[in-house]
Amino acid sequence: MARRDALLRLHKTLLARRADLRGKLAGELADLREFRVADSAGDSADAAFEAGGDEMSSQLAQLDDRELSQIERALARLQLATYGICEGGSANCQTKIPVARLNALPYTPFCINCEREMEMHPDTVALQSTGNWAKVFDGQSPMQDQRIQLSEMELRLSGTQ
Repeated sequence: MARRDALLRLHKTLLARRADLRGKLAGELADLREFRVADSAGDSADAAFEAGGDEMSSQLAQLDDRELSQIERALARLQLATYGICEGGSANCQTKIPVARLNALPYTPFCINCEREMEMHPDTVALQSTGNWAKVFDGQSPMQDQRIQLSEMELRLSGTQ
């Protein structure tokens, strides 16, 4: 019964975090829109400073959007009654993910052993689309220029879930 109570508590945590992220992303999206339509009255140094701030905001919004996607997938697993069961490993592990791990990373679909296996052997393990640290930069170097897709964010924020 303790695990069930913990999973219910984690469900509430996921819902609250989803609401927070949706609100935050809506604000960031509005700020990005304002920046694009605002008239630049300053010199080129002001414009460069504002562009740097816009780029940082865009990257932070992208990270928030990825976390929101992981939370949405975790909530879907809750509805399917598969939340807290590992989806990884070479033989589809199916072990219960310890509550301590779920408390630390509530949207993870993998136990720590499967996560480590995927990190150590990313080319030999069938990678899932979620919960994989190597996917944080979609297989690209973190130094490469990455742009956020505002249209995708708008669709997610306008969704009724």
